[in-house]
Amino acid sequence: MASIKNARHPFYEHCHTALNEIRQQGRYRTFTPLARLADRFPLYEEEGPALPEGREVVVWSTNDYLGMGVVPEVQEAAIAAIREHGVGAGGTRNIAGTSPLHTALEAELAALHGKEAGLLFVSGYVSNQASLQAILTSMPGWICFSDQLNHASMIAGIKGARGAQTVIFAHNDLADLEAKLAAAPAEAPKLIAFESVYSMDGDVSDIAGICALARKYNALTYLDEVHAVGLYGEEGGGIAQRDGVADEVDIIEGTLAKGFGVHGGYITASAGIVDFLRSTASGFIFTTSLPPSVVGAALVSVRKVRAEGWRREKMFERVNAFRARLRAAGVPFTMTPSHIVPVPIGDAELCKRICRRLLVEYGQYATPINYPTVPQGTERLRLTPGPFHTDEMMDEMVQALAHLLRQEGVMPPARQTENAA
Repeated sequence: MASIKNARHPFYEHCHTALNEIRQQGRYRTFTPLARLADRFPLYEEEGPALPEGREVVVWSTNDYLGMGVVPEVQEAAIAAIREHGVGAGGTRNIAGTSPLHTALEAELAALHGKEAGLLFVSGYVSNQASLQAILTSMPGWICFSDQLNHASMIAGIKGARGAQTVIFAHNDLADLEAKLAAAPAEAPKLIAFESVYSMDGDVSDIAGICALARKYNALTYLDEVHAVGLYGEEGGGIAQRDGVADEVDIIEGTLAKGFGVHGGYITASAGIVDFLRSTASGFIFTTSLPPSVVGAALVSVRKVRAEGWRREKMFERVNAFRARLRAAGVPFTMTPSHIVPVPIGDAELCKRICRRLLVEYGQYATPINYPTVPQGTERLRLTPGPFHTDEMMDEMVQALAHLLRQEGVMPPARQTENAA
């Protein structure tokens, strides 16, 4: 009799085959060992067997857009919260109780977005997945109108709502959205799920236009402001705040992990909607709550970002300065209405190779963005200059990009100037 230990489940073979296919397609992902240097951000230390003592690397792809994760007051708030409340939360808020830090942060976020209440989740992914699933399973007959380029977390929540119908509308296409709203049964409960800043292409949605359609067809609006909170609006309330339409959106979802530099996700809405999600969203009910150190740091970060507009101004000054250098050097990039600077490559293996050479040869780190994050054939570098990228750092990165993109055939060779006889 064959030993059961020698029997191989077909899933083992599936993993082997699938990973080989991913490698052949040039989209196999590996981690780069980088340790952030808090006092020298955006410098990181690269580690590895070939670098026993490490070396400093300039990082261009962090989502800590304002560098709030290394602000001393934010760090001290995390330390103070640990000393006062301990390291962990001790369980869910229903089991272990809710700390005053959680309550204060939810109130701060609600005020930021002009809403009655807020609710914290362990991540932005979970806040989208749990909230959308809970809403779309709350009543029979829901129809969710979802933008074609919505984030995977939104798609997971929508797909997880069994019984709800999903209608995908063309990206940022209000005419297509209206046609699909008009074709739906008038009596059906409807929800429009969309983002403000789409992080891979860097484009921005027409929030006012979508809200107008929602009013016309009696639909609820769910807006993901993950890549906008902290960065846009008078206090960092996102694109909806910048455009003066936050009060027209029913539910605004955000993160504490990007513009605020910490960790966690949240939603803000009317007191009734927030209370409903608090009572029904499984991703909230059955997950240990954010630890005191994270919540304490996030509370200080949100307050500082709201009060200190210079951080947003500095970030956009740096973004514009970087674009000007790229333009002068002839480096191709996609001009976006946001802070995202995509550099198109168009091939997965080439994109990975360019990023690897940037790191190895120049000490510049940029993440290759490949399928399935973006469609095949649209691979790119996604660069996010921030307040602490210096002119010297920018000059070095642009020079490295220009040299490598020419060598790799993405840019035409530089024209040779004839020497005078």
